[in-house]
Amino acid sequence: MVLPMNSGAEAVETALKAVRKWGYKVKGVQEDAAEIITCTNNFAGRTISIVSFSTEAQYKDGFGPFTPGFKVIGYGNSEELEKAITPNTVAFLVEPIQGEGGVVVPPEGFLKKAYDICKKNNVLFVADEIQSGLGRSGKLFAYMYEDIRPDAVIIGKALSGGCYPVSAVLSDKEVLGVFNPGDHGSTFGGNPLGAAVARESIKVLVEEKLIENSAEMGEYFRTKLRDAGSQHVKEIRGKGLFIGVELKPEAGGARRFCEALMHKGILCKETHENVIRFAPPLVIKKEEIDWAMERIKEVLLMK
Repeated sequence: MVLPMNSGAEAVETALKAVRKWGYKVKGVQEDAAEIITCTNNFAGRTISIVSFSTEAQYKDGFGPFTPGFKVIGYGNSEELEKAITPNTVAFLVEPIQGEGGVVVPPEGFLKKAYDICKKNNVLFVADEIQSGLGRSGKLFAYMYEDIRPDAVIIGKALSGGCYPVSAVLSDKEVLGVFNPGDHGSTFGGNPLGAAVARESIKVLVEEKLIENSAEMGEYFRTKLRDAGSQHVKEIRGKGLFIGVELKPEAGGARRFCEALMHKGILCKETHENVIRFAPPLVIKKEEIDWAMERIKEVLLMK
């Protein structure tokens, strides 16, 4: 089933409500006792409930009191997840790749281990694919790098090709079917224009093979970045066209590099102070990456 909304944050809120209600109506958790487990350095939006489980101080400063019912474990730590689960745990909400956290890819096998732990304990596994999904990671969804099928998937941003607000929660009837008429809604959620734009966007992704292009060009781009050999670079990571260049602390922060690249015609974003995040269009070609790399090399060699 698909429940369309407008923004990523609205889709996350929808998922939070759905898994809590599933916990009470299907799993049999005592009313108002449901727990949802999330991870350090998560980013899922900016509503009160969502910043309640953020570990970023800036996102919470001045906005309390916060919504209870959330536990936070270390990203990529399956042992912590297993220990954190109680009879009241209804869901584990995780980004298969953390975008705002600095394009952080979890240890190989973590998603599968976490999924198996959730299955064993009757806990819903919810993948937040708002940033990593719809081709960005080189697959339709980043969770597809491991052999799992989440109980719910949250999508947004790329669902419209970036040109119209539309997001969605994807799940089976057992989960989304807990909503009755009047339980939840959105004035513009699923509006005809948003739905039409989303359908066309998905058609373009598939018909123009943009997911395959993301995988191929992402590998090419990361190889070029590694070959650049800058003394400032600590690590280059990512999947598909979702790439993080982590700088050494002594490099003086990623912001100055991003601003220098902007003046050379390349838009990227600094995150977590020391990471340059590249997320080029999925239509990018080798010649365009080569053009960009000439300028990136110059900037990465700055003193």
